[in-house]
Amino acid sequence: MKALLSNEFVRFVLTGGTAAAVNIGARILLSLAMPYEAAIAFAYLVGMVTAYFLAHRFVFAASGGTMASEFSRFALVNLLALVQVWLVSVGLARLIFPAIGFTYHAETAAHVIGVLSPIGSSYIGHRRFSFARRRK
Repeated sequence: MKALLSNEFVRFVLTGGTAAAVNIGARILLSLAMPYEAAIAFAYLVGMVTAYFLAHRFVFAASGGTMASEFSRFALVNLLALVQVWLVSVGLARLIFPAIGFTYHAETAAHVIGVLSPIGSSYIGHRRFSFARRRK
């Protein structure tokens, strides 16, 4: 198990899974007070902050830059991922699932699929940009 956890991508998936759970839980709560589409965006921000601190602590080596610089880069990568998450989540919940008659927790199922959709691209973006070694 220790060798498996030494793999950076595995740690990224585990910490990202934790942040995804925070994201989804926040979306469910936010949906009580706002439309699904808005709740996805706000919940994504909650999950993103969680993901940054987990990735900073458990996944990537120190970049040599400031935390503010890392977080800014992290936010840029996540802005692209948010577009993907929103399109997948809303597309499934509002177009695809109704068209195929899928109704069992459709918004939550769509949101889970949406949140999982950028795993590979986010890992690459964070490894090569957000937490990349900075030259001094």
